[in-house]
Amino acid sequence: MVSGDGSLSRPRRGDLARHWILDPETCFLNHGSFGATPVSVLEEQSRLRNLIESDPVRFFERDYIPLMKGAVGKLSEFINADPEGLVFVKNTTEGVNTVLRSLDLKPGDEIIVTNHSYQACWNAVDFVTERSDAKTVVVDIPFRVKNEAEVVDLIMDKVTGKTVLAMIDTVTSATGLRMPFEKLVRDIQGVGVDVLLDAAHGPGIVPLDLIAMDVAYCTGNCHKWICTPKGSAFLHIREDRKSLVRPLSISHGHSFEGTDQEKFEYEFGWPGTQDPTAWLCIPHAIKFLGSLLDGGWQEIMDHNRALAIQGRKILCGALGTSPPVPDSMVSSIAAVEMPGEGDVGPMNLEGDPYHNFLLDEFGIQVPVFPWRHHNKRYIRISAQLYNHVEEYEFLADCLSRSL
Repeated sequence: MVSGDGSLSRPRRGDLARHWILDPETCFLNHGSFGATPVSVLEEQSRLRNLIESDPVRFFERDYIPLMKGAVGKLSEFINADPEGLVFVKNTTEGVNTVLRSLDLKPGDEIIVTNHSYQACWNAVDFVTERSDAKTVVVDIPFRVKNEAEVVDLIMDKVTGKTVLAMIDTVTSATGLRMPFEKLVRDIQGVGVDVLLDAAHGPGIVPLDLIAMDVAYCTGNCHKWICTPKGSAFLHIREDRKSLVRPLSISHGHSFEGTDQEKFEYEFGWPGTQDPTAWLCIPHAIKFLGSLLDGGWQEIMDHNRALAIQGRKILCGALGTSPPVPDSMVSSIAAVEMPGEGDVGPMNLEGDPYHNFLLDEFGIQVPVFPWRHHNKRYIRISAQLYNHVEEYEFLADCLSRSL
């Protein structure tokens, strides 16, 4: 946004931004990395923490289990999951590791990942295959794809008699690709191979129906698009796979005497003393966010997707490129190639230099990813209810001035 004297003025935010405490001096286009929690949900977390600290023993002995089961029930309704197969974990990476570390892999077994996979989860696959003399099979999917069928065909071509698992994303992190995961789950499991659905970008960004998909394993974050506090995620295990999976932290539940279901719930529900309030905020967050638009969660997803597509168009105009995938393969995040040639360096905790430049020079929080698997750098925008189209126009102005 250019003012009359040629300087850049701060863009406006969406009308619903009043529900968040985001820095007013930052153009925040990076909801996809860690989410952002509304004030109402933070207040609910504070209420729950006060409840704990008023009598910690009473809370964990009397209040915790009913509250946790209530949260499991509400989330199960939201993603149409079997509540008896749903447990809480701190993040999707923990959920992926929980499944992978429970597998009894044999030499020669194969696990499929794509070259769009989240690196942390890909690393977990490599870890279990390397120590078992199994094999990680990487499906090379280009950044620019014409349609969903292209993605499905590339993945299905890698399924063999040795494949024991395929890790499939709902929406890829670095590249912002809305995968045709519903069809992939059906086709892969249709030939007798289990799917681990990485739904880190899942609940609240795309519709999920876990019972209809009948997926063997699904793990996803709530602290991204449902906007719960950080450290809030789920793992859903199909009934016939529950006896195979154990939590990463073996604790009191290992020797628990009760029914199989009680043992399953206790093993995952009590890994040791920790703050469970991020999980317990899930019902409040689902209800609160869903009340912000008349059409509820479907309208939220439609609104954010339309804004992401509009923002991507603006971004492509500034960078002189074209949308890399059709609109049908966009959710609430979208990525575009950064200009430039040459070798791409590794990702690191300090952030890409241009990402840091945009933040320090213009106050724009937007990720720039070096992605060695494509030898490209991507800039990825997110769209949440607090965003406004002016923010993407502001980013475009800054890109035009600095590239």
